[in-house]
Amino acid sequence: MANAKVTKAVIPVAGLGTRFLPATKAMPKEMLTVVAKPLIQYAVEEALEAGIREFVFVTGRGKSAIENHFDKPYELSDTLAKKGKMHELELVEKILPKDARIYYTRQGEPKGLGHAIHAAAGITRDEPFAVLLPDDVMCTGSENALAKMLDIYHETGKSVCLCEEVPMERTSQYGILDVVGSVENRRAAAKGFVEKPKPEKAPSNLAVIGRYVLTARHMDFLAEGTVGAGNEIQLTDAMAKVAAENGFFGYVSASKRFDCGDKVGFQMANLYFALQDDYIAPLLAPYVLEVAAGLERRGK
Repeated sequence: MANAKVTKAVIPVAGLGTRFLPATKAMPKEMLTVVAKPLIQYAVEEALEAGIREFVFVTGRGKSAIENHFDKPYELSDTLAKKGKMHELELVEKILPKDARIYYTRQGEPKGLGHAIHAAAGITRDEPFAVLLPDDVMCTGSENALAKMLDIYHETGKSVCLCEEVPMERTSQYGILDVVGSVENRRAAAKGFVEKPKPEKAPSNLAVIGRYVLTARHMDFLAEGTVGAGNEIQLTDAMAKVAAENGFFGYVSASKRFDCGDKVGFQMANLYFALQDDYIAPLLAPYVLEVAAGLERRGK
């Protein structure tokens, strides 16, 4: 029997964004822009490209700007049309295709990523689903990793997480894959996960990053409310239980990723995407080189 098609993506957006204060005092972190698009839009566009059409945003207080961003802006559209600004009109009206659907649910209290994911259980019901963490901005030019992960799930019926190789000294910053055998065609069979292990205890250097394709069984384990690392309900704990029952795959990313939950990663993403823009790049590149030369001179 064919495996159920994944049609929904869960996107947790309830965080307070404290690392970006004061910018996030009155604005959701997910609405911070990389060049001209908010972080949340990059995640949605990636999922749309992979074939996802239903989105579950797990929100909290002060996140209405996200809802407004994906709503149809009647007044703005009318104003732009009357002024003949058709390029700008297209930008605001093509954010979501007509066949896309968005659902909103609240996490209620900050009890960890696993708790946030389980807040979507009433919408995903007994279906498999994808999870995208908008802090991780992926460059999909070379490949859409989420689409590759969906292919693996539809082929095998097993859950899949996105991974990347990290230096062993950084394993304590990530959930780490406990692999079985070797990586083939960028697929790594997993028997478990370890949340933020010290380097000497890490089972591999494959770090789990913010893309997942998960079976409905995860919701059963998350419903138990078991507290793990950091005194929070960890998604990786549920993933480890599913891996023990049915196996799991890691897909090793070939895409460039920016950690936009970090100030440095956020600035790197802005610089990278700006330099891909046909209008911005030729104007910005000389200035970047000028600033870099100044830093080099001061460093001597």
